[in-house]
Amino acid sequence: MRSRIVAQALASAAFGALAMAAIGITPANAEGTTLTYLASQGWVADAELELGKKFEEQTGIHIDYQIIPSDQYFSVLRTKLNSGEAPDIFGGQSGVTDLQLQYNVEKNALDLSNEPWAKLEDPLVAAQASVDGKLYGLTYWDTLGGPPVVNYNKEIFARFNLEAPTSFEGLKTICTTLLDNGIQPIYEPVSDGWHHVLWFFELGPHYEKVTPGLAEALNANQATFSENEAMLTVLTQLKDLYDSGCFGTNALSDAYSESGKVMAEGDAAMVLAANGFIQQMKNDFPDIDANNYGIFLIPLGDNQQLNINPAGPTKFVSATSPHADAAKQYLQFLTQPENMQYFIDHSPQFNNLPFPGLTSKLSPETQAFMDRYKDARGTVYQTAVTYANAQWMDVGKDLTAMFTGAMQPADVLSSIDSRRTDLARTARDPAWQ
Repeated sequence: MRSRIVAQALASAAFGALAMAAIGITPANAEGTTLTYLASQGWVADAELELGKKFEEQTGIHIDYQIIPSDQYFSVLRTKLNSGEAPDIFGGQSGVTDLQLQYNVEKNALDLSNEPWAKLEDPLVAAQASVDGKLYGLTYWDTLGGPPVVNYNKEIFARFNLEAPTSFEGLKTICTTLLDNGIQPIYEPVSDGWHHVLWFFELGPHYEKVTPGLAEALNANQATFSENEAMLTVLTQLKDLYDSGCFGTNALSDAYSESGKVMAEGDAAMVLAANGFIQQMKNDFPDIDANNYGIFLIPLGDNQQLNINPAGPTKFVSATSPHADAAKQYLQFLTQPENMQYFIDHSPQFNNLPFPGLTSKLSPETQAFMDRYKDARGTVYQTAVTYANAQWMDVGKDLTAMFTGAMQPADVLSSIDSRRTDLARTARDPAWQ
């Protein structure tokens, strides 16, 4: 124990020394500069906006945060990148395939491998923002400590003698009981276009448990989504939840921005969200008792594997930015230890960042939950499988069509395979040649 504490202290001290040696030196011509930063809705936390103000006070460099609705973001970004009107900094989801297909970072972003923070970022996380050994982005996100899980209202569960389920049938029993008593079981905001996709791709560790080596086979074009029975079962069960009213009557128009309010007011008993959701809800609604809420794994397919995603929203410096040095300085500023700790402490939805020497906010209950699955976890398929995350919003449209009856679960899987083939051929992936 003592050696681990010493090692952590040394890592923190080394980090601080490196950061302070390289950060805070403002170029003489930087004052008065405005950096444009394009990001999708939800990718820039309030704490970062506050840090941006502090950065401007210290350097004279202003950050113009341009936040785009999530269902429009990738279209807007592609247009700007292709038209030569790229922002100084742009956001994107990390993941090696996305870096190449969605953002073409080797052309559109600067190599950040030699930045002072680069060698300190968690290697699993850094690898997802790298291509051919070059680091192109800063993943300023709680990628390892806050996987999406089902958050539930313990008081509602206790009222009807319900317990956190470990199987799909257990979840259906809960839903039926709550519906019979006039309570919406699950708040599922389909209208955002992205949220309902989590139910499927986040279960990558489960698919891998059922069929070991599946991700590798998919990436080698030796397997398909449409032939996988575990995936078909999960989608069939997801459709069952919608058809049976478990998502309420307004799922197609419900928005994720309302999820905290809905759960805080007891209008629904469950929601799929990061395990920092409860802290965020407590911050937004101080009168609630955070101990009244708990978490459990996504039980579709009777899953009992914890979903981990080392990829997440990442910041890239545009290769054509006329203010590249100032943009790099902003990233350096964000990664100062005291600024990262401020970000963690003032972002209820985050428990940590992927850098050493920081103080995590995981509650004892959540830490126990994470520890419980330390030997039963794996990487989500939007990260483990090539050409998956690149079609996230398209999969969202397919799942919505599945809910409304325009597609069947098998059709959704076939559609995913078809798009993977198109994307792989566009990328000239040798496995598809």
